[in-house]
Amino acid sequence: MSNPTAAMLVIGDEILSGRTRDANMYHLAGELTKAGIDLKEVRVVSDDASAIVAAVRILADTYDTVFTSGGIGPTHDDITADCIAEAFGARISVREDARAILQAHYDASGIALNEARLRMARIPDGAALIENPVSKAPGFSLGNVHVMAGVPAVFQAMVASVLPTLTGGDPLLSQSLRVMRGEGDIAGPLGKLAEDFQDLSIGCYPFQKDGVFGANVVVRGTDGSRVDAAVTRLARELEL
Repeated sequence: MSNPTAAMLVIGDEILSGRTRDANMYHLAGELTKAGIDLKEVRVVSDDASAIVAAVRILADTYDTVFTSGGIGPTHDDITADCIAEAFGARISVREDARAILQAHYDASGIALNEARLRMARIPDGAALIENPVSKAPGFSLGNVHVMAGVPAVFQAMVASVLPTLTGGDPLLSQSLRVMRGEGDIAGPLGKLAEDFQDLSIGCYPFQKDGVFGANVVVRGTDGSRVDAAVTRLARELEL
């Protein structure tokens, strides 16, 4: 039986402009791999409502689970919550449990819960809150979509809150071989290996060091014995 599938939707003009380097995909991919959930697609969209709504609908219909990152803060361009509500046809408003979390946090900090900060308590009807132990403003889950902050520390904490609620599969195992030959020299054996081990993922990632071409060959799969067999055979054929 195949593992559950997932997709990620990264939201924000700052990512597409190159101003901010996204770290959340890297973290999520690693955590999902350990949980036995296959991350199949990552999309990046701007702060455009129609683009966000369209992407959410397509990804939610295609994959078992969707994670979004960014756009749930207090400013005017934080429109993700509204877009998720629209994608699911849900009403959105300030929810009292979310308001209470924010009120307690800002009271303890001596900061006013003003209208802008209260935007972070707007939650679509039917959604479950995602705990945020870092800055308290919650994310939320609606249907199979988990809506999280873009700040890496907060995103990581929210992922830790959500993952135990998901059904995983077999963790993906991997081994790698460093080959100091060009891709053209090893393409033949790699192609035959991929043909004989179709249950595995075999990737070739070239590099150049000190003027010499080489490649890291990575073999991935859920069956450790099959991964071992493929790597052993390749090493023997390449006389490594």
